Order: sequence, then C-alpha cells, then structure tokens
Amino acid sequence: MAHPAAPADPSPSSFARVMTALTGDKLGTLVILALLVALPPLVFPSSFYYRVGAIVWILAIASIGLNLLMGYAGQVSLGHAGFIGIGAYAVAILPQRFGLHGLVAMAVGAAVSALLAYLAGRPILRLRGHYLAVATLGFGILIAMVFTNEAAWTGGPDGMRVPRMELFGWAVRGSDTWYWIGGGAMIIAAWLALNLIDSPTGRALRAIHDSEVAAKVVGVDVSSYKLTVFVISAVYASLAGSFLALFDGHITPDAAGFLRSVELVTMVVIGGMGSIVGSVIGTAVIVVLPQTLTFLSDYKHLMIGAFIMLFMIFLRSGIVPTLREKLFRRAA
Repeated sequence: MAHPAAPADPSPSSFARVMTALTGDKLGTLVILALLVALPPLVFPSSFYYRVGAIVWILAIASIGLNLLMGYAGQVSLGHAGFIGIGAYAVAILPQRFGLHGLVAMAVGAAVSALLAYLAGRPILRLRGHYLAVATLGFGILIAMVFTNEAAWTGGPDGMRVPRMELFGWAVRGSDTWYWIGGGAMIIAAWLALNLIDSPTGRALRAIHDSEVAAKVVGVDVSSYKLTVFVISAVYASLAGSFLALFDGHITPDAAGFLRSVELVTMVVIGGMGSIVGSVIGTAVIVVLPQTLTFLSDYKHLMIGAFIMLFMIFLRSGIVPTLREKLFRRAA
C-alpha cells in the first residue's frame, strides 16, 4: 500500500527568514546592520575606504530620520539638509566662540533644530502634496542663505574650520576612528527608530500614511503626530550634520544646500520607504556609486543619473522592499 506523500514543510526557507529580519524583526535588523558595519573593514585595502564608510554611516542617520517622516508618516521634505547645516555649524561655532565641548554643541544643535522644526512645522505640515514639498524646500533654502550671508559667524561661502573634539584628553580623529563612531551611532539611531515604529506612535504614523481622514476618524491626532515625527527627523539630521562636520574638520553652506536635501530624499526612495535597512542601503548606493564611477571622468554624473533611473524603473518600491517581495515570491 502506497504511503501518502509527506506534507510540505510550512516553515519559510532560511533565505526568507533572513529577508524577514531585514525589514520586519527588530533584533534581526540590528544584527544585520551590525554585520554591515563590522564585516567590510576585513577587506578594506586602505584608509580611504574607512572614510567612505564613515560618510555612509553618518548620512544614514539623517536618512533613517527622513524615512520616518516620508516612509512611515507619508510626509515629504525637500529642506532637511537645513537641519544638517544647523548641527554642523553648531559644533563649529559654539566651541570656537563660547568654548563649549563638542558633545554639548551637538546637543545644542539638536535642540535648536527641534525648536525650529516645531515652529516651522506647525504651519508647514498643514499643507499636503507638492505644496508641502515646496514649503519645506523654501525652509531649507532660507537656512542655507543664512549660513551663506552671515559671514561674520559662519565664514560665508568659504565655510569655517571645525575644532576637533576631545574626549578625556583624546583627540577624536582619523577615518578608521570615525568609521566605528559613525557605525555605532547609526545602529543606535536605527534601534531608536525601530522602537518608535513598534510603539503606538509608530502605528499612528502608519495610519496617517495610509489615510489621514481614516486616522482622524479612529481618533488619531494627525497634526500632533506629524509634527512629532517632523521634529524627530530634524534631530536625526542635526546629529548627522554634527558628526559629519567633526569628521571633515571643515564645513561650508553646501552642507545645508538644496542638492543635499535632494540627495537625502533619493537615498530614502532608492533604499525603500518604510524600511530602516533600506535607508542604510540607499545611502550606501548614493555615496559609493560616485566613487566607483570616477574612472568615467566627465561622464560620471551621466552614469549616476542613468543608474538612478534604472533603480526606479526596475526596483520601484526601493531596493530592500522589492528584493524582499521577489525572494518571498520564489520561496512560496
């Protein structure tokens, strides 16, 4: 008598479990981010790679914060580089002019960014769609103009030197040092973001993203939650700006410029809105891609634009969400 065939194993494949961890499980996401930070130095041939890696981790902090605003709350901001500039100039001006420690200056910059985001966000976030995008764009341009015109404080278009931060007599410098500092700060920022997403605030943000009208019907204070996540994302950007300025040792108004804001939005969209790992992957793509195409000389920017178009055509939901969907479809 023939025995019936054994039922298929309903448990997902190991690869599917990995992809679940990429965007779903909090602990799995943190482990994967830790591996992304820890493994690349094993094959780095020179300190230049540490420098590129440090920039990726630092900008990923701002990208994670912007993803909270765009990917989870569904609000667009084209002026977030302004908060990067505030954080950057805080660690440049306050230690030189007032003798504050770099960490204290970072905290002050984050507080100023939070205050400005709160004051500007109250009227701006009442707008929707392209009106909101244009309003945030104007806000970012205004901040960049202040940094450019207030030459007595900021050094004008040429920028200013940023004092090296010291901790217990140790000068924090070197690409390898900032690689680990940036990577550690990025993991902490991701952990805080994941906790926010899993909280009632995160559920409210997702409801707002799906439908503001429906969210209001079930009792969500839409205006309050949008303002809250706008302030949080501004603090993320400010801290990233502080790290970036301390790492480079010099800051110019370009850090708060329109192109940097567009770059941040591109990082979020390419990596995948609503994905913390996607924010990091998108940042890595935008930072590393120009470095790998330097051999093309005058055609480098043309190829970067072509690659971005290809990403948007074939990976419409972003790199991480699209790959996860395709891999789950194969594993099913």
